[in-house]
Amino acid sequence: MSMIRTPRFASRATAQAVLLCLASAPAWAQQPPVDAQLQKVEITGSAIKRLESETALPVQVLTRQDIVKQGLTTAAEIVARLSASTNNLTDGGSVAYGGFRDQMGMNGANLRGIGVSSTLVLLNGRRMANFASPGDAAGVDLNNIPAAAIQRVEILLDGASALYGSDAIGGVINFITRKDYQGIELNASAGNSSEGGGGKRTASIAGGFGDLTRDGFNVFAVLDLQKTSPLNASQRKFIDELEIPKNLPDLLSSASFPGNLILSRSQRDILIDDGFSTNGKTVISTRTINPAAATGCNAPASLYLPAGIGGVDGCTYDYMRDIELYPKSSKTNLFTRGVADLGQGHQFFAEAALSRSRTLYSGTPNRVNADMDVSKVAALSKTSLTTLDADDEDRIITVRTRLIEAGLRTSELVSTGQRVVAGMNGTLRGWDYEFALNHSRNKVSDRDYQGYLNEQMILDGFAAGTLNPFGPSGAEGLALYEKAQIRGEVRNATGTMSSLDFKASSAIAKLEGGDLALAVGGELRRERQNYHQSEALAQDLILGETSQGPDADFGQSRRVAGLYAELSAPVTKALELQAAVRYEHYQRTGSAVSPKLGLKYTADKSLLLRASVGSGFRAPSLTDLYRPVTEGNSATVVDPVCLAADPDATATDCADLWVTRNFSNPKLKPEKSSQFSFGAVFEPRQGVNLSVDYWNIKKRDLISTLGVDVILADLAKYGSLVHRDEDNVIDHIDLIKENRGGQKIAGLDFSASLSGLKSSLGTFGLRLNGTLTLSSKQQTGNGDPYVSNLGHFINDGVVQRWRHTVSADWEQGDWSATLSNSYLSSYTDHSILSKPERTVKAYSLWDLTGAWNATQNLTLRAGIKNLLNTAPPYSQQAWFFLSGYDPSYTDPRGRFVYASLQYRFK
Repeated sequence: MSMIRTPRFASRATAQAVLLCLASAPAWAQQPPVDAQLQKVEITGSAIKRLESETALPVQVLTRQDIVKQGLTTAAEIVARLSASTNNLTDGGSVAYGGFRDQMGMNGANLRGIGVSSTLVLLNGRRMANFASPGDAAGVDLNNIPAAAIQRVEILLDGASALYGSDAIGGVINFITRKDYQGIELNASAGNSSEGGGGKRTASIAGGFGDLTRDGFNVFAVLDLQKTSPLNASQRKFIDELEIPKNLPDLLSSASFPGNLILSRSQRDILIDDGFSTNGKTVISTRTINPAAATGCNAPASLYLPAGIGGVDGCTYDYMRDIELYPKSSKTNLFTRGVADLGQGHQFFAEAALSRSRTLYSGTPNRVNADMDVSKVAALSKTSLTTLDADDEDRIITVRTRLIEAGLRTSELVSTGQRVVAGMNGTLRGWDYEFALNHSRNKVSDRDYQGYLNEQMILDGFAAGTLNPFGPSGAEGLALYEKAQIRGEVRNATGTMSSLDFKASSAIAKLEGGDLALAVGGELRRERQNYHQSEALAQDLILGETSQGPDADFGQSRRVAGLYAELSAPVTKALELQAAVRYEHYQRTGSAVSPKLGLKYTADKSLLLRASVGSGFRAPSLTDLYRPVTEGNSATVVDPVCLAADPDATATDCADLWVTRNFSNPKLKPEKSSQFSFGAVFEPRQGVNLSVDYWNIKKRDLISTLGVDVILADLAKYGSLVHRDEDNVIDHIDLIKENRGGQKIAGLDFSASLSGLKSSLGTFGLRLNGTLTLSSKQQTGNGDPYVSNLGHFINDGVVQRWRHTVSADWEQGDWSATLSNSYLSSYTDHSILSKPERTVKAYSLWDLTGAWNATQNLTLRAGIKNLLNTAPPYSQQAWFFLSGYDPSYTDPRGRFVYASLQYRFK
């Protein structure tokens, strides 16, 4: 295993000079061979090819060797290891949504924690179609990145809207595939968690033939196959140890089995006059009651929890007893690339990529509020309700029940991607040029498999007494459940992106420090998004699915045009200035000019100083602009009006999953941003590299919706968004896209590397990458005070103050090993009305991997992820459907052991 090395700032670039980004970022790269031929390369963040790779912008590089050593097999796993990323969209987060929010199945990158929509993900420097399903996160699904084809990943940690476009405010992640590869490489791995569940198997084959220099062509292809097995909460000890029924009873569900009776005020008063009791101790006092409460309900899922959302007279359903924490999935990626030398310094290249990600989500059984005549409720047969006239509305009892007999809600999400690129590059009259046509497509299909039912059939079944909300339904009831099942595709979405891009760069004059270089480029792009729902969903027939109405199908498109120019001016041997500007026009949204200035100063051979300043904008997505009204559910949140109306009410009495209506807005304006950074890279001697960069990002006119917790916390300002029924109970809450408020975030990126430390025990190396966020705050509306989410879970997530990855490498002959740690600091938990503030513990995971080069062609590797079997820390967050921990950054699998082999034919 070769250790990490970094070049001095003298001009020692080679054919692998791209790896010299170590000088401007973490030292995550190999030392290039000394006999490689000098050539110019292009680094993410600059369109100018150069011999030296260090630019004024901070770029991290993760090589294929690092990816393999850490046992990373997907693009999402790679992104999760970046200290600068936070609050990413993950498979765990998708499960946590449980169908209550959009974009299940998407894995999205989120640099700086300022939003998936502000992080630009590229493949070989070019765009891909965004995840097609409408939703708040407009970005590339990382499942569509062919991870087995990746040679390196370059992470630009400075917003570069001047070069890449409006959605690069948070930074750029550029996945770069292998090129000019010859031979065949076979890889296979298998692993499982120590407690069972969440297993994973992978296999890939990569092959290439043709030497571009000798033969004039090269063709490369890779096929990557992956499968994961599901992980259920019942398979994890830490779920029991969280003691969720005790600690978070108000975040559970009031839809239990046997079902709770939801009384009107007059029904409750009648039963109180009767002296009716359900808990066996006191006369009922609440509107949620359950005759089974006196006998403990129906453990272990339905529990008698006086402090629970079912209250002192009802039952509370603990869905965390038997819920999926990690989905079953299969992922297939095929990537091919061909290059042909056309002579005279010109090349033709083409790429084709196909991907398919199938994820099977299994949630809790469905729930329903069903109306039944009091005569159908045996527990009420001796109460005064049965003496009411047949047409008296108080004879109708609402039963909120869990449809256990219908099975788990199970759905399949299939995301497929297609991408074809064809273009030319070369040198013409002293100009390095490249142009390409790019067509990319993502399609998402959402299918219901089990547990989604014809709602009217179910309601009629309860009204007739065929279905029993309190116990077994019998053969006729079971037959009705099966007949009511709705299976098949309920919605699909397709997103396409077609573009023509071009760029050219050349030296245009001589300066004291070298060539004054100019780059110009541009892009014409067309984006389209189509959405379709099934007839059953359009007619709102499906229990467990939220319909968007009969007119929800939509198809929208827009054209985008951009032009940019970049200038690199080495004023002296020590000082280089970089300037760039981009003009971009979005059809129906507007235009903007985004400038960028950078500076690099080489103080001596061991110290480099750099700085940059720029501005940018992010145009609203097609979803933001045109999506029809959608209906969903909030997490469990307390209604303060309910609390104020009844002095005896508790947070449990007034908490629920509130219905939300989500509105797009065709009048949205782009977000605007300004950012700057400055830092230093210090290399006192070969093999020792240190860097620190300060960064600062400000955004205004944010495209956002208010969180339900924000709305309910300030009803004086946002009360008009809350709609109530005649009993003053929340009917629904409007979530409207608006340009509102601003966001400010700043911090420090650190990196350090030591390599080539030789001893009698072997050769050692050490690498550290860390991000210290100094401030992160956001306004909920124009003129509102800024609220910090730095070290505090606010609305939908938290920005941890400190995140790092650190690893120690060792090699001795054919043997090597790596011990690594990823760490996220503690933070203040989600603030919940009537609950004291608490701290979520730091999250620290240790991984150990080892490798043996058995032969020149065969390498065997084994590893243990989460060596200490660290469980996710307890959290009372109320954003995700999963309770007790935050699934956006934690891994519920626990200790995971795997083995892999690689065989190469040359």
